[in-house]
Amino acid sequence: MAVLKASKGSISTMTRLLIQISLIERVALSGDRRDYFQIKPNAWTEMSRQQQVKIAAFQKLAEQGLALLADAPSEQRQRLQEMYDIYLFWEREWPLLNRRWDEQQPRPLVPLPPADSITPAGH
Repeated sequence: MAVLKASKGSISTMTRLLIQISLIERVALSGDRRDYFQIKPNAWTEMSRQQQVKIAAFQKLAEQGLALLADAPSEQRQRLQEMYDIYLFWEREWPLLNRRWDEQQPRPLVPLPPADSITPAGH
């Protein structure tokens, strides 16, 4: 805490938030009763996928707002139109970015069988 220059309360609050958004998880160390945390495997990729849901929600919100302001002058609709346009763009592009990310990731290694189960060729 001294290194972070943060109070126990603020660290506890942020830890709960990071658990809630599935970025970190609690881990146990054998023989140690303290709490330890680590970033979950694939956390960043999963958070990126969750963004798609948020993007769609904001795009829909802007769409509904524009419908409510259908008869308003264009200068009153301008910022909401920008919001709609950018979220529409992201809604179209985000899945493509995620797909490109997946394609560039190394393929998982195929686990090898235990050494004692391998029979030399020809035997």
